[in-house]
Parts: sequence; C-alpha cells; structure tokens
Amino acid sequence: MVDHLANTEINSQRIAAVENCFGASGQPLAVPGRVLLGEGILTKECRKKPKPRIFFLFNDILIYGSIVINKRKYNSQHIIPLEDVTLETLPDTLQMKNRWMIKTSKKSFVVSAASLTERKEWISHLEECIRHLLTKTGRQPSTEHAAPWIPDKATDICMRCTQTKFSTLTRRHHCRKCGFVVCADCSRQRFLMPRLSPKPLRVCNLCYRQLLAEKKKEAEADCRQQEPICSAIPGYEPSSGDDSDKSDDDKADQWPADTEFYTSEVSWSSFHS
Repeated sequence: MVDHLANTEINSQRIAAVENCFGASGQPLAVPGRVLLGEGILTKECRKKPKPRIFFLFNDILIYGSIVINKRKYNSQHIIPLEDVTLETLPDTLQMKNRWMIKTSKKSFVVSAASLTERKEWISHLEECIRHLLTKTGRQPSTEHAAPWIPDKATDICMRCTQTKFSTLTRRHHCRKCGFVVCADCSRQRFLMPRLSPKPLRVCNLCYRQLLAEKKKEAEADCRQQEPICSAIPGYEPSSGDDSDKSDDDKADQWPADTEFYTSEVSWSSFHS
C-alpha cells in the first residue's frame, strides 16, 4: 500500500496540509517515499499535567505537536524516527486509561487513547511501520531508551532524600538519567550523556555516582587494551580516571536505582482504509 501511494497526488496534498498546519515553526516533511498513514489526538503525560497532542503517523516517522486551534493549527513540532521507537503497553491509572509508552533513545513518554480500540489501532499501525523499516534497513530494534520523567504531581517530596518537601519556593527537578523528581540538593551534579544532549545534563546524586563508576570501568578497560603500549613508555603511569568529588556527607539514597514507575499499558483516523 505504501509503495502504491508514495507518489500519488493525494498523498502529496495531505503531507503539504500537515506542513501548512505547523506553519513556519515546522520542518519540511515531503521526501521521496514518505506516506502519511493517519492522524489522531492522544493525551500525553507531561511534566505538569496530561495534555492533548496531535499525532501524525508516516511510514518512517511519527510527528506530534501542540494544538493551537483545534484541527487547524499546531506548533512545537517533534519528529521521531520510527526506527528508534519501542512501544510498551501500560496498565490504567485512576487519571488515565488506555495508556502506552513511546520509548526512544532521546525521549520516552506516556500517551493514552480515548478508547481501548483506538489504542490497539495506534499500536498496530506503529508496530507494522517499525517492523517494515527494520526489515528494510537490516537494523536491530533499539535497546537503549531514555527514562520517562515522573510527573510532578506523582510526589510531594524528593524521591532521593525523601526529606525535602516541594512547595512554591522549593522547586522540583528531574534527573535526566532515571527520570525521578528530585530536589536541588540531590541534583546539583551534571554529566555528559551524548546520546541525550551535547551538553552536560542534570542528574541526581545516585545516578551521578553510577555514571562515574561506569566511566571509570570504561577507562580501565581501555587502559588494559593499551597496556602493551603503556609498558613500552618509561615512567608511564596510567590515570585511574576517577575524578569523583563524592562526599561522605551525601544523604543516604532510599529509592532503589532499579525502581520502575512505569511497568508493562482524539480518535485514530486512517487516511487509507
């Protein structure tokens, strides 16, 4: 179906319509072989509260954005390559039903559909596109995913020290490694994670120590591989690579590092039914 529709006039018109809806804030979307398969409004779990977002499914990318004027204008365009996407169904909560998680290497987030049928249709179409792309490119499914951010309202206290209470004066912060809601004292460190950003990102104290340990292991492994070279250089003493400034006064971390807050669970409109 995709091959049949790729170069049709109706497909070109629909892609142009999506470009027009995002206006100057969006990126050009018309590329050879791209087909617009469908669209729909899903509720996205955002940091402050769940919000409706418009989603467009193409055969190679998923796009979503904020709704400015219902069914007419959108902004804050986000483009996600489907090759990088993994899906996970989630159980219902009191606030949101028909949930699933969209996981990528740079960002992971939870969405919900208006009905169970709509969720099944979205997941079915997404999985089919992902399978087709991976088969075409020969790539393996992605195994590294960014942690989803825990919503602000999920906790009133820091999820690391469990002592600091949040208020209008005491801000919530998010660790970019684990997604926990933490206080400023528990997230003063920054760490470079190239997969997520070219700049060092805020991480909690526990994740910072874990990242430093991983970095030290990698440096030691590299050094072992270079031992023949090192031993040939008189007076050469390899550095441990341990630049940790960990203090013995760090508060005890009471939230286990492997705690999972998301575990495994508007209408979809197909253009080409």
